[in-house]
Amino acid sequence: MNTNQNARLYASLPSLSGAHSVARIDLYALAHNYRLLCGAIGDALPICVVKADAYGHGAPSVVRTLYDEGCRHFAVSSTEEALAVREAAEHADILILGSVLPTHVPLLAAHRITATVYSKEVARALSEEAGSLGVCLSVHVKLDTGMNRLGFAAYDRETRERSLSELSEVYSYEGLSVCGVFSHLATADEPSGELTNLQAERFDAMIRLMKDHGMKTGQKHLCNTAGALRFPSCRMDAVRLGLALYGYLPYEGAPELPLLPVMRLTSEVSNVHTLPPMEPLGYGATYRAESPRQIATISIGYADGFIRAYSGASVTVHTKDGNFSAPVVGRICMDQCMLDVTGIPASRGDTVTLFGNDTKSLLELAERAGTIPYEVLCLVSARVPRVTEEQ
Repeated sequence: MNTNQNARLYASLPSLSGAHSVARIDLYALAHNYRLLCGAIGDALPICVVKADAYGHGAPSVVRTLYDEGCRHFAVSSTEEALAVREAAEHADILILGSVLPTHVPLLAAHRITATVYSKEVARALSEEAGSLGVCLSVHVKLDTGMNRLGFAAYDRETRERSLSELSEVYSYEGLSVCGVFSHLATADEPSGELTNLQAERFDAMIRLMKDHGMKTGQKHLCNTAGALRFPSCRMDAVRLGLALYGYLPYEGAPELPLLPVMRLTSEVSNVHTLPPMEPLGYGATYRAESPRQIATISIGYADGFIRAYSGASVTVHTKDGNFSAPVVGRICMDQCMLDVTGIPASRGDTVTLFGNDTKSLLELAERAGTIPYEVLCLVSARVPRVTEEQ
């Protein structure tokens, strides 16, 4: 059973209350963020990145909301993700940023999905399959300007000339129709713009070379959100909008935009008890207190994406007497974790927000785990139901 099927299974359960954890998806916030970002990127076309199930938010509802707001261009990572977007947005343009197999060509052609070619070998294999089916597959050409991951090399004159020779062959393939060229910035979210500027120069040089040799480049895109905000001159024809859509600025010091968190991860208190002095708490007995403590158990753990590295973080307990901050104590278990609610009027059934009341809570989790906001969002597992909310 794949991730999407799991998500549908959990979403179909008759009750989303009780001990279950829930990821509440605010579609109003999503639409709000999209409008803000469209205003911030000038004349560039927005391509909304909805890979990884829309960064864990649930691609179908995210895509439908963005489509209703006027977005017509989406980017994903795989054929499976592209088909899910097509189901939600019949007339959208969909680009697969990652690799596809030749056996996927019938589906891609039938559903009008654009693939990426990043080497002559990949392009030839896709073209041969398309030719055998009598179809023409739309593709974007991926250039490697400094990420060193995928793409036709465009580092210097020698590599550009070599790539030009390969691209001349790619453009001759009857089974392919090149409708775009793009690259990825490696450090757009970091303070120094040295590598970003170098990548932009390499991209421009390769584009000029291709045009000089009669190659139609189509839609050109280089920037993610960070690149678009920090380097307006690099926006090209289109900008790939990712993390900021979901409520988080992609780098410290980014222009102030009143983005709203789209996901709010919640759980519920399943038990409250008194921990006697110096009694161990949880696996490994890593937590003991010198005085009695009130401990609340909540039904969320690392199998839900609330990982062990978050131990010690503060979460919000919503009680009948108000909202209170409480620390996670002891080791986070697979399905449960514990909070110190001493002095807090917490009781069984109270809602607990793990992150999403504001942007700060998720950023603090990311910092505690030594990771980035993208990962915190994507870690929320499929067994946590996504419940959409609209204002």
